[in-house]
Amino acid sequence: MSHYDEAIRVLEEKFGRKDVLLSLSTIAQLPNAEGEPVPAARLVDAFYEDGSFYTVTYATSSKMQQIEKNPNVAICFIVENFTADGIGENLGWVCDEKNAEIMSKVRPTFADWYNDANNDEDKNTCLLRIRLTKGLWNDPHKGIRNEIDFVNKTAKTISNKA
Repeated sequence: MSHYDEAIRVLEEKFGRKDVLLSLSTIAQLPNAEGEPVPAARLVDAFYEDGSFYTVTYATSSKMQQIEKNPNVAICFIVENFTADGIGENLGWVCDEKNAEIMSKVRPTFADWYNDANNDEDKNTCLLRIRLTKGLWNDPHKGIRNEIDFVNKTAKTISNKA
């Protein structure tokens, strides 16, 4: 098994088919006083499948406005020491036919709270896909990190030891 295949296997094992709480970072629309971009972070419940995380949100929320302006995002799952960069994509209304397959997996995964937090009848209730481009598993106790390139489908392990 290649390093990349092993990395994907571990991602599926750790994140697949379960409700995962991630930190999602975007770039705020308004710059700081010096005119520089400002990061904006928040927690989102996400579902992982095939190199992407999915979350249900609201189309007019600040995160979706920020992603519309700049789709580059970053995520962090601190429990497993996994960080990644990706591209945020608004896939549209959760009840759109094109989202039926993924939503048939997302709704049961979020079943404990989904109906309390979302209104599927509202066309602004949308599906956000975070398509991963590169990731990093960091194991400081072992002194190694595993870098994953989702675009080129490669991975490598690097020792942090001098």
